[in-house]
Amino acid sequence: MSSSTVIWLASGIILSLITFLALNRSQKDVVLRRLGLGGRNASRPSTPLLEKQVSSKPLASSTTDLLLTLPPSPRGQLKIMMEKMSPAQRKALGDLSFNTNTFTNSLLKFDEDYRTADDSKYCYTGFSVKEIKALGDFPDYSTLSEVPMPKPYLEFDINKAKPRPYRPFRWAYHQTMSLTKLETDWWLELESTYKQRIAQRKALFAEHGSAVLQSLPGSELACKELMEMVIQFLCARYPQYFVLSADKSRLENKILGTVSMIKEKHPLLILLDNVPEDFGMVLRDPESGYYAFRAGLICSALGWNVGSKIGMKLHEIHTPIPDYKEKMQFSMDRYFSKMPANKPIQRGSWGLEVDQPLYMPPGDPHASYRDSQDTTLTRDRIHLRVDWQTLRRLPLSGAVVFNFKALFTPIEEFRDEPYVPSLILKVLKEGKENLMKYKNTWHTEHIVIPTLEEFAKEQIEKGLVEKDWEPKTLDDSPWFPGWQEKWHRQQGF
Repeated sequence: MSSSTVIWLASGIILSLITFLALNRSQKDVVLRRLGLGGRNASRPSTPLLEKQVSSKPLASSTTDLLLTLPPSPRGQLKIMMEKMSPAQRKALGDLSFNTNTFTNSLLKFDEDYRTADDSKYCYTGFSVKEIKALGDFPDYSTLSEVPMPKPYLEFDINKAKPRPYRPFRWAYHQTMSLTKLETDWWLELESTYKQRIAQRKALFAEHGSAVLQSLPGSELACKELMEMVIQFLCARYPQYFVLSADKSRLENKILGTVSMIKEKHPLLILLDNVPEDFGMVLRDPESGYYAFRAGLICSALGWNVGSKIGMKLHEIHTPIPDYKEKMQFSMDRYFSKMPANKPIQRGSWGLEVDQPLYMPPGDPHASYRDSQDTTLTRDRIHLRVDWQTLRRLPLSGAVVFNFKALFTPIEEFRDEPYVPSLILKVLKEGKENLMKYKNTWHTEHIVIPTLEEFAKEQIEKGLVEKDWEPKTLDDSPWFPGWQEKWHRQQGF
């Protein structure tokens, strides 16, 4: 990093401190309560729906708010964790005293590596470097985050497993994030394409390198924390397939027959070797309060990649999205600044694709399918692609992690799924023009629309759908009536 950049970062931190010190007592109390470090327990807002947070305020009007806003601190959980610690670890952790002025004047820089930083420095979550080091490898993240570990899924068979049939279709269809509370047992979902996807993703990294995997300075703690949380989840959810050694140095993967030596690889490479899931991490820039993309492992992007987005702020990343600046930017920046660690969320996005394109960066030959309506296409080549996404804050580093898994479903599956064909037809035929253009379904519609019309008519004739039903978001969204029976039947368990 250049010296001029360091100067700007330092100036930003100093400016934020001066701004904080200039506040009156009540204003300071608000800031400290948001951080969760005041004399009372921090209040934690419930997960809001972003479509209810639409604001016409210009971006500039939120700059001061973002600079002064920190997420609620989970450091109060340390007292609970100490009860299970050894005397030596308690001694290393210290007395948990906290001084607001020390914290305010000792925040880690944006690009600073916690491993070489002074023990007195702090993450913006309120944890000192000393405390983070004392917690060691694989601390109890479920206690730190207040997000429970998943229940063991012992009946799960990797060879038969199908992804849950996500159908995230909405009507009226407009641009929102459509967030809901995360089903914590399903943060990471494995299924029968596991071996194929791991091999495909490793091949993509071997070919494209930093275009699919990068981490910038300052993201070291976030990468380690994410990797450890993922391993804890996999070992708890799928104990028949994943085992962490007693000394926490090795991960045994019984699906692939491999052992990962955790300290010998970058944390994102450990994830690449074991998890068919994409991860992107954003961290708070102390100069502005905005969150920027600092580390990622993404092998499933369409029209972009890690190399084209790394380092960007949220609003820069989302520039191509219709209505984002006008309807979502202010709410998104504000949401990220306040998001607590104990309220992870989920959402789904969808598209219609020819075949199953997993990684399609700008200029990829497969993108040529989107330029025309190929008359030789048959319906068996058209797939619904769902990117089922989750969003959560890591409790120590404060990074907000966005992860998703690309799932492909042949459109033939919609034939026996009540209401789904009619709902998709409504979106394709009457969806807002700029949104549908961005979604880029036109190249499949000459096949998809007649197919769905056929299915919708059949469902009315069979009594699966009322004749006068007006398409709308289903009550069980992102599911459809009877989805569990179909899903279990297809898996045989």
